[in-house]
Amino acid sequence: MTVIERYQPARHRTIFLSDIHLGTRGCQAELLLDFLKRNESETLYLVGDIVDGWRLKRWWYWPQSHNDVAQKILRKARKGTNVVYIPGNHDEAARQYCRLTFGEVRVEEEAIHLTPDGRKILVIHGDQFDGIVRYARWLAILGDWAYATALRVNTAFNWGRRKLGLPYWSLSAYLKHKVKNAVQFIDNYERAVASEARRRGVDGVVCGHIHHAEIRTIDGVLYCNDGDWVESCTALVEDFDGRLRIVRWAEEHARREAALAEVQPGPAGGGVSRLRIAIVSDALAAADQRRGPHHRDGGPAPARRRP
Repeated sequence: MTVIERYQPARHRTIFLSDIHLGTRGCQAELLLDFLKRNESETLYLVGDIVDGWRLKRWWYWPQSHNDVAQKILRKARKGTNVVYIPGNHDEAARQYCRLTFGEVRVEEEAIHLTPDGRKILVIHGDQFDGIVRYARWLAILGDWAYATALRVNTAFNWGRRKLGLPYWSLSAYLKHKVKNAVQFIDNYERAVASEARRRGVDGVVCGHIHHAEIRTIDGVLYCNDGDWVESCTALVEDFDGRLRIVRWAEEHARREAALAEVQPGPAGGGVSRLRIAIVSDALAAADQRRGPHHRDGGPAPARRRP
């Protein structure tokens, strides 16, 4: 019997994605395409490093899955999603086209996002606050090569996990968060970005660049990082009440696959399971919508501004 999974796309007010790195072997394009199919929004921010120009200049790598992601984003724009593209350092060539529109996709150096409760959120890639990228480009390129090597190891590692029936797990992200200097760099970066947001008089900031999804308040400023699609496979979403939360799609995907595995057609007498297959995805999506006023990482939802 063929199993057909039925689902209704989750709807959000805004989705923030960054650090996809199309054009590299480390890009988790299949997971991202699955996310884009299952999530809709009124506005989609592409917060830099969508295409990895650094890597493509050295060698060409563009499989069909990467083309599918680009086409899916363009299709969303044609169907009415407000798509804003904010280039990063890996796709910095696109910065010369800021304030122009291509295929219904608007290119901007940065943006101010207004939440339903009146908060102003600065949206910026964030490489401006990375001293290595700004003042030692050769070292940044060397670091990019080392990082790509770590991602290749990560790809092989997860190939073995899939063969064992285990879900995706980022070895490179785990190692990065265990190295003291890397942890200190992340903290310094987050504080620098939050300081700039405070200087500009906005209530919060959404950025990418460091491949570390996070939501926290720093000196009264809401700091949000939407993560990446080479290690953690994360997105930042805004619900219609203005609540911001991180979606960890690799975990969502693994949870859904496990739920589907439980209802696969079995031997004779398994008719109930066959009926459940049609509604399991909708049930999982509904459970997410019913979550309380806490974002996916378990922290409190940002407070509304008082008039």
